[in-house]
Amino acid sequence: MPPSPNDAVPSGDAAQAGGLAEQQRQLALLKTGALQNAILTSPNFSIIATDEKGIIQLFNVGAECMLGYAAGDVVNRCTPSDLHDPDEVKARAQALSLELATPITAGFEALAFKASRGIEDIYELTYIRKDGSKFPAIVSITALRDDYDTIIGYLLIGTDNSVRKQVELDLNAAMAAAEKANAAKSEFVSSMSHELRTPLSAILGFAQLLESGTPDPTPTQRRSIDQILKAGWYLLDLINEVLDLAIIESGKLSLSLESLALADVLHECRAMIEPQAQDRGIRVGFPHIDAPYFVKGDRTRVKQVMINLLSNAIKYNRPGGSVLVECVAVDSDRLRVRVTDTGDGLNSEQVQRLFQPFNRLGQETSSEQGTGIGLVVCKRLVEWMGGVIGVESTPGTGSVFWIELTRTSPMQPSPGVTAPDTGPGIVQNASAGGSSTVLYVEDNPANLMLVDDLIGRRSDICLLSARDAIRGIEIARAVIPDAILMDINLPGISGIQALRLLAEDPLTAHIPVLALSANAIPRDIEKGLQAGFFRYLTKPIKVAEFMEVLDLTLQYAKSRREHSDGSRRS
Repeated sequence: MPPSPNDAVPSGDAAQAGGLAEQQRQLALLKTGALQNAILTSPNFSIIATDEKGIIQLFNVGAECMLGYAAGDVVNRCTPSDLHDPDEVKARAQALSLELATPITAGFEALAFKASRGIEDIYELTYIRKDGSKFPAIVSITALRDDYDTIIGYLLIGTDNSVRKQVELDLNAAMAAAEKANAAKSEFVSSMSHELRTPLSAILGFAQLLESGTPDPTPTQRRSIDQILKAGWYLLDLINEVLDLAIIESGKLSLSLESLALADVLHECRAMIEPQAQDRGIRVGFPHIDAPYFVKGDRTRVKQVMINLLSNAIKYNRPGGSVLVECVAVDSDRLRVRVTDTGDGLNSEQVQRLFQPFNRLGQETSSEQGTGIGLVVCKRLVEWMGGVIGVESTPGTGSVFWIELTRTSPMQPSPGVTAPDTGPGIVQNASAGGSSTVLYVEDNPANLMLVDDLIGRRSDICLLSARDAIRGIEIARAVIPDAILMDINLPGISGIQALRLLAEDPLTAHIPVLALSANAIPRDIEKGLQAGFFRYLTKPIKVAEFMEVLDLTLQYAKSRREHSDGSRRS
């Protein structure tokens, strides 16, 4: 039929526009097809598509390369779970059954469960190649749905995870090796510290005996003794600093952070540092703190840092110089403690190298003893407590070393808690009085001789000794001494094991046992105190400290006897 005059006839422009739109549509289809083809033929990803029952319908080039199967080997023949490690599929099915309290088949159902509920799931699983070899893979599973939201299949996209897994294994192995090396280093440092302290204990102990002996040493002898003691205490400081640095670097440092009254800490530091300042003619000024300045820190370590800064300010000062300590509130959260000296000062290059281990900034040839470790230890300690350390210095004028710590509020005692007591009726620094018996368990002859000489000056104490813990326990049960001095590293059983046996025996359980050991690492001391030692002293022995603690121990033993006797009489 010929067209009606009223029918619209496309103009030339409209026809041209329609042709252009069709070309664009065809081009878009070509691009879509090219994209799909690129994805399906990519050798880098395995793409597997299944029907709603999990039977493989598509197996791309990447899956063929990765798994070694041709598409014809698996399409319409297998499910993806047939290509996975069966133990993993079974374990996943069992876990899902427990979660849902419903039996789940150990097959593709376990893998596709989340995807069927609209949740894209990513698994780390093991694929098995056609030749039987295995490799780790990461597989993403997505449900495919039609226009009516009905599942018509599943899409699995996988990548070979072998390289990442190998990197993880190598990293874990490296971390394990590093931890093992750190543990070995810590053990070596602890052992070496003990081995160095043992002979040093004899050197310093007998030198102190000579220094305070009767008759008084001649001037020549006293100079020699002074040099022995000076070198010995310096060597002990070196051992302690190296030990501290090793513990910090190994990450094994244990801190007890608490609220500290800054005024109390500085008061203790002043008492410790003033004799050194007076010997050198250095004036030291400490602040009078009225404000409630409390900081968060480990009391022992804060004192250690401050003593190191003060000691350096005194050692490297000019004759007749001064040291000024100041406290400044930086803001509401931080407090700064400054130590200002009038020494030679440091240039910018020296300041940059200040916190390097064993770097004494050219002081190696000076008369001042030092290791170049102290400031490094201070920096690590301050940072471990959440603080900051710094320095400002001008050549020819002096230096200002400062630390900043977190400001905190005073620690409030819990209701019903009273201040700890050292024992019933104990008087600090009191003489034991009367006749007392002390048993010393020690296998080192030099240490035995030293303690024998020390106690030999006390007419009120009778000393017994044993070379091993078994013999020491036998003597303790037979004699019931007032106190026991116990080494830790003993032949046979250790001092800690001996302490446990003494505590379990009703005959000896009441006897205070004082540890006297070259094991001086903080964790060793903490371990000893937790085990039940009355006190823990480290070698080399400091005579005054040893005698003071021994008197305290004997006074404690005496007060326990009196308390026990009073209880029996009543």
